[in-house]
Amino acid sequence: MTCPVTRRTAALGIAAASLALLAIARAQGAARVVVIGGGFGGAACARALKRSETTLQVTLVEPNRTFTACPFSNEVIAGLREIEAQQFGYEKIASDGVSVIAQAATAIDPQARRVTLADGSSLSYDRLVLSPGVDFHFDGLPGYDEAASQKMPHAWTAGEQTLLLRRQLEAMEDGGVVAIAVPANPSRCPPAPYERASLIAHYLKANKPRSKVLILDAKDNFTQQKLFEKAWAELYGGMIERVSLSQGGRVTSVDPASNTVITEFGNYTPQVANVIPPQRAGRIAAIAGAADTTGWCPIDPMTFESRLMPSIHVIGDACLGGGIPKSASAASAQGKACANAIVNLIAGRAPETPRLTGVCYNTVAPAYGFSLAGNYQPKGDIFAEVEGGATSPLDAPPERRAREAADAERWFQTITAATFG
Repeated sequence: MTCPVTRRTAALGIAAASLALLAIARAQGAARVVVIGGGFGGAACARALKRSETTLQVTLVEPNRTFTACPFSNEVIAGLREIEAQQFGYEKIASDGVSVIAQAATAIDPQARRVTLADGSSLSYDRLVLSPGVDFHFDGLPGYDEAASQKMPHAWTAGEQTLLLRRQLEAMEDGGVVAIAVPANPSRCPPAPYERASLIAHYLKANKPRSKVLILDAKDNFTQQKLFEKAWAELYGGMIERVSLSQGGRVTSVDPASNTVITEFGNYTPQVANVIPPQRAGRIAAIAGAADTTGWCPIDPMTFESRLMPSIHVIGDACLGGGIPKSASAASAQGKACANAIVNLIAGRAPETPRLTGVCYNTVAPAYGFSLAGNYQPKGDIFAEVEGGATSPLDAPPERRAREAADAERWFQTITAATFG
């Protein structure tokens, strides 16, 4: 009798294969690298490690069996895309020989070089890579916590929060106000709140044209500001209003019971409140002792090794990267460069100087996009931008905007296929 292959049986098969790979690697005495976090950075790192040095015992620890990507999730909120287009599994990574363990890491002992998992079992490592993304710094925004996010969604981790914000927009009556509270930097993908405002305005213009979007901003200036503002004027008229930091736009607290957003110079009670709280490195980074008083992780940019904890490397949104942005493209580039550094360190070779390229696409309406690309390399204790970067011109014709929107979709298909396919 042949049993049908389901998501559950596939997951069990991956788990069994992973345990077998662990047993073989231990018997062979291979160097052990554990990667915590299966997003763009961690998954790219694990895959690059195994492909660069097949004898390595590489283990990817990620509690979610399905990864839901943040890039393009603003299109899900605006009803232009379904959430399934954002979801990817770890089957292909496991088939590369990476042991994928679907559990959370709960503790790290840097002296013993051991990671404890949620079920009480543990993994030993020679090198550890942390790619935990961001956590929310709820203490930094009075009134906002996990419970509040069910009424005032942040939608800053893709998945159920993305769908919750979409449902709230769909339920809102025409003439309502959607408020977006934007935190100060550093934060994940700094241009994303403004892309979100644009795409929500696109949805409202088509479905609820008397409504508006209000951006309450903890910053005076933001990345590609002139391009966004030009697009807003061309596409949405006065539908989008932004209150900057110097105008009193910084949100100081919220009241979920009344759906009120409180700023330095006034209170707002929108029909939909999208509250993006302050952020810091994912919790496991602090548990490992790799996060400093800022909540982020200082690293050696040559190797991504923690400045606070030897043999622990930090990549992606969690690290203090200097000029390099917290984005999927940057995380993927860091993951591959970190893998190269670890392979060299294990082999006793000097690490190569990483040269990273990152690109950020913003879609403000269907067939209207623009981009920012940068090149980065170590300079002192951080990554600094070097020559060769480019941004979309302010006066580009519609054909250029449409081409960049198509480029954005191709970039997403390419990076997700390379990471998870």
